[in-house]
Amino acid sequence: MPICGRARGSKTCVTHSFEESEELHEYALQLSAGELPPGWDVVQGPSACRVAFSPERQVYYKEFPPPSPLAYCKALLAGSRATRWRKHSDALLFVGIDAPQSLAWGRLPGGSEYLFTRAAAGQDVASWLRTVLADRTGETLATRRKLLEALGIFIGRVHATGFIPGDLQASDVMANLLEDRFQFTLVNNERTTKKIPPPGRMLLRNLMELNLLPPPVISQTDRMRFFVAWRRQMRELSPIEAKILAAEAYHWAMLLMYERGQLQATKSS
Repeated sequence: MPICGRARGSKTCVTHSFEESEELHEYALQLSAGELPPGWDVVQGPSACRVAFSPERQVYYKEFPPPSPLAYCKALLAGSRATRWRKHSDALLFVGIDAPQSLAWGRLPGGSEYLFTRAAAGQDVASWLRTVLADRTGETLATRRKLLEALGIFIGRVHATGFIPGDLQASDVMANLLEDRFQFTLVNNERTTKKIPPPGRMLLRNLMELNLLPPPVISQTDRMRFFVAWRRQMRELSPIEAKILAAEAYHWAMLLMYERGQLQATKSS
């Protein structure tokens, strides 16, 4: 049976009907046993978690493996990985920042946990920049500029609210274009924290992560367009602090990409 949690002060196990929760739980048992229910696809990725997706339902399944002894001790204080993922997403939704909606969650034989979430609309920002808006002419260029400015405003609002995502690469942000406006969703919220004011070192790391796209994908003008929009939301930062963050985030990202072999030596400077 799905485990119970609390959302906005009320006890809940699912956000839909009991019958649907039972059906999702049965899917979880099958997926955890290595069986693929009809209409579900395995999602490959670097994570140790098992992930599957139902295109028809637009629902993701994520399975969190049993915790190590150290992770178990951490879970006693901060909650399990599945619990943190769900609660952090709920906290973002509560203040009007889009995050995946949790549908059902529970425990599995052997100590694993599962979580079903509604898929976020659109494509991740990295895909927009690499593929959809790769052509930098005409209307495509105008849309690309609109995306980067809107992304800066969105991330700036997230940070100004005190939320610091633990992982914030371009692939961790979904973007959906509706009626000529971009809407964004943070989809990787397990390690999201809230600190007011947000520490500079955590802001720096987030900005560095968003810069982890090579120059052929995103130019310095693109990066500055994002940063200027982000800076307008961060009114507590002094001009000197903002300049330091911009420069350090860029150089840190270039260094990491060079060390990973994603840049040529001439592009590391």
